[in-house]
Formats: sequence, structure tokens, C-alpha cells
Amino acid sequence: MDTKAMVDEALPAPPSLMKAIIAGFDAVAAHISLILFPLALDLILWFGPHLKVSKIFMPVIESMGSLTGFQNSQETTELLQINKELLTFIAERFNVLSILRTYPVGVPSLMASRLPVEAPGIQPFTWDIESFLILIIILGTFLFVGLLLGVFYYISVSKAALYKKFDLLSNAREWPRASLQVLLLAIILFALFLAVTIPASCVLTALALGSPSLSNLGALLYFGFLLWLAFPLLLSTHGIFANNDNAINSVRRSVRVTRMTLPGTGLFFLVILVISQGLDILWGSPSENSWFAAVGVAGHAFVTTALLAASFVYYKEADHWVQTMILRLRAKSTGRT
Repeated sequence: MDTKAMVDEALPAPPSLMKAIIAGFDAVAAHISLILFPLALDLILWFGPHLKVSKIFMPVIESMGSLTGFQNSQETTELLQINKELLTFIAERFNVLSILRTYPVGVPSLMASRLPVEAPGIQPFTWDIESFLILIIILGTFLFVGLLLGVFYYISVSKAALYKKFDLLSNAREWPRASLQVLLLAIILFALFLAVTIPASCVLTALALGSPSLSNLGALLYFGFLLWLAFPLLLSTHGIFANNDNAINSVRRSVRVTRMTLPGTGLFFLVILVISQGLDILWGSPSENSWFAAVGVAGHAFVTTALLAASFVYYKEADHWVQTMILRLRAKSTGRT
């Protein structure tokens, strides 16, 4: 095809939000076994053993009450008390198994955020870890296992969404390569997070010691900057699964796609956020010791898997549109010269 024909060729339609969401739900409905990944994880966190850390962290939390040197104002004292109560609540309910829900790739879980301590019909086995070294070993192991499970889950969902198939053997063959690239991507994103967070935390701490109200303003600006930085990276994992990209190329493609489709992509993620978070309120409304919570677990597994599938469909269409537009621009530039 010559340059003039490429220029005259009709431009493709931009990616459709509704078509992507419908395609995602259709893909999961046709391959319903995909929801077994989040369903199994939630059932483990709900009925399985609860590995607690209260014996390690409660002494540290209790010592916060003795920080009288920082209690130079009523506002600071109240802030310390609020933080102490929050940390106590987390320490009493936190289950180390929830680390199996990993980021940026992982199996979604409703119970990882609810942190249940009860289950209907049974009393889950509880082990309160006392050694910090054992805790670190367990955390590292679960983090690695959760990441591997998340990679296989993403491979399975991407194949079902993009190619309408679910082949365990084919997915297993791609598992090692994708796992390595996701691990590299996680390291890159973590290093970027530290590079931004460490200087900002020092500034925020200095502001907090001087003026808590000024610290709140600084925190607001900091989170706004984080949002601006993170948005182009929202699709950074998708290239690894949809295009077999390496970690670096996947990040580059994500930045390019989100920038060139910014209004549509921003709206897509806003809709995904509203659907997922809105339904999570519904799924989480039954008590953790009620069997009705099982309906929420099943609903959460289906919806989150469908939304992930929709994101792969949207990403593939957006990437195709961006590549086509780049070719058109290059063709126009070549034609003018």
C-alpha cells in the first residue's frame, strides 16, 4: 500500500468504553472457571488459618502513648491517639495470608481488605507469630507465591478476553517469561515509588512538626503529584500479557497509550473504579460470620475478573488505535517531504 493510500484510508474508531466492558463480562461468562482464582483466595482468607502479628507489633503500638515529647499540643495528642487506635485495629485483625493479594499484578480479593477474624460455622485456626525473623520469611514467601499466582491469573484472563480461549498448558508455558517481566516491573515501580516517597516524607515530617495544617496541604499536593505520576503507568502490566512486551517496553507503551487516549482512558478507569468500589460496598455489607457474605465473595470474584478482562480488551483496542494514528502521522510527514 503506497503512502497516499495510507493517508486516505479511513481512520479507525477510538476505543469504546462500553464495548470493552461488555466484552469483558462476556469473556468471563464464557469462561466462568476464571473466577475460581479470586474465589479460592477469598475462601482461604475467610476460612483458612489466620496468621496474626499482634504479639510483635502491639508492644510497639502501646509505646506510642509514652511519646510525651511530641505531645506539645492538643491537636498532636489527638492525632497520636487516633493513629494508635487505627494501628491497634489493624494489628488485631491483620492476616499475613492477605499478602497473597499482590500488586501491581495479583489475584483480587474482597477479604484481603475486610480482614475477617470470624467465619460462619467454624472458628478459624489462629497462630500469633512471635518472631520477627519468621514473619519476614513468611511475608517474603507469600509475596512471591502471590505474585506468581497473580501472573497466571492475568495470563488466563488476557487469553480469554483477547483470544476467547482458556488453555492451562498454553498459559503455563508463558508463565515463566511473564513472571520474570512482572518481577522486573514490580522492582522498577517500587524503586520509582521510593525515589518519590522518601524525599516527600522528609518534607512532610518537617511540615508536621512546624504546623499540622501546613502538613495537610503538603500531603494533598503530594498525593496529587503521585496521582499525576501513576496515571500513565496504570496499563504498564498489560503489555506483558497482551503483547509479550518486556517490562521496559510495557511501561513505554502504557505511557504512550494513556497520553494519546487520555480523555477516554481516564473515563474508562473512572467507570471501572466506580463499578468496583461501589459494588464492594454491597459485597461487604453482610457480616463476616454470615453465610450471606459468600454471595458477596462470589459476586466480587465475577465482577473484578470481568473488569480485568475489560481492561485487556480496552488496552488492545487503544494500543491498535495509537499505532494506527502514529502510522498516519508518519505517512503524512513522508508525503509532505
